[in-house]
Amino acid sequence: MKPMKTMVVLAVVAAVPLAGCSNMTPTEQRALSGTGIGAAGGAVIGAIAGNAGLGAGIGAAAGLAGGLLYDQVKKSQASSYRSGYQAGSHSTPPPPPPPQ
Repeated sequence: MKPMKTMVVLAVVAAVPLAGCSNMTPTEQRALSGTGIGAAGGAVIGAIAGNAGLGAGIGAAAGLAGGLLYDQVKKSQASSYRSGYQAGSHSTPPPPPPPQ
């Protein structure tokens, strides 16, 4: 009976953080995912190198940056798609992209 209780507790512990992500924007989701994946990967590499905490911190920072860069790429793709769709529906060329 005890292993069953343990499994239920683990399922609840895993489900609660995921439920908190349901009302996040895509940018927030990508940043959080990148941070989590980076921290996990950094902790593994840091544990091998001898300092899991430092590795997790560096991995989290790199993952956050990667998640935000990925978000910018996705936003740019969506903007290009909308621009092309509007141009095709109105038979006019799309405006040039704004300078960055």
